[in-house]
Amino acid sequence: MTSSASFDTFESLQADIAGLIDRLPTLKHQQLIQQALATIIRLADSDIDRLDWKILSASLADMERGFELFYDYRHVRKVTIFGSARLSSATPEYQMALQFGRAITKLGFMVMTGGGGGIMEAGHEGAGRENSFGLNIQLPFEQEANPIIEGDPKLIHFKYFFTRKLFLLKESDAVALFPGGFGTQDEAFECMTLSQTGKFGPVPVVLIDHPGGDYWQSWSQYINEHLVKEGLVSPEDPSLYTVTDNLEVACDAITRFYQVYHSSRYVGDQLVIRLMQELSDAEVEYLNDQFSDIIVKGRIEKSPTLPQENQDETFDLPRIVLYFNQRDLGRLYQMIAAINQMGMPASKEQLHPEKK
Repeated sequence: MTSSASFDTFESLQADIAGLIDRLPTLKHQQLIQQALATIIRLADSDIDRLDWKILSASLADMERGFELFYDYRHVRKVTIFGSARLSSATPEYQMALQFGRAITKLGFMVMTGGGGGIMEAGHEGAGRENSFGLNIQLPFEQEANPIIEGDPKLIHFKYFFTRKLFLLKESDAVALFPGGFGTQDEAFECMTLSQTGKFGPVPVVLIDHPGGDYWQSWSQYINEHLVKEGLVSPEDPSLYTVTDNLEVACDAITRFYQVYHSSRYVGDQLVIRLMQELSDAEVEYLNDQFSDIIVKGRIEKSPTLPQENQDETFDLPRIVLYFNQRDLGRLYQMIAAINQMGMPASKEQLHPEKK
């Protein structure tokens, strides 16, 4: 496909569409491309407003920039840092985020932030420009790109919060949240909502206070006292995240998550969990004994690569499969924690879900 600049005239657009249709049978993702084109055609024949088309067009442009940037980094481990844009470099929260950014890049991760000041700038300062992505949002105030990422090709300016957040989560192997305002609270609760409903992850989510701070500790107490006790969330849902004011604990929560667990996907109704090393029969039996409550039918079993995964880059990894109820995600995270306590510790080269 030629660049968007070639769509300046109807004739060039017509030629590009005709060329795409001719090449469609040979393209790797033919079916998905065909579905996307069919959606556009159906919308073109429907009665939606001009504003709807502007939203669709700008959203696709946002996603085009994101997809093109991150494709070249799809095998690089990344952690997203959320936190306030208003905290100065003199605050302990800023210094903690700076130290975290420095520590996590030494473990092989790159750092993604919203690209602004405060905690976002601290994360980039710790990681360094070469290890940083900035996913900025176009706002009339408060959201200029910080000087560390400004001008870098790994900085994107998004029109919409939802497309920006899509990439901040889609591309992340872990999420670290530092204190912040409404935006940070929104990001924290959206991480929990998407994790709880299985729309994001599983990935480690770490809520980080500065030493002696209680921002996230107080937040966690609110969750326990007003949500867990009232039955508004499951008792296991706090297993979706880790609260700490210790940098080593924060980094360990991220790397330990991938010690044996590698990644997961659904094939039909089965959840396939890819592993860095094969579990013993006794370990699988232990999982069946401890986590039978989350299985709809059958048992947790070791499995060869399923036929639907033959094109997957993880095809050579050992697997377990189960009919997960797709409801008790907190329990699933507990099972992943149990899996990560099994077997030999992974080498440093194996500490990421997509090796990637």
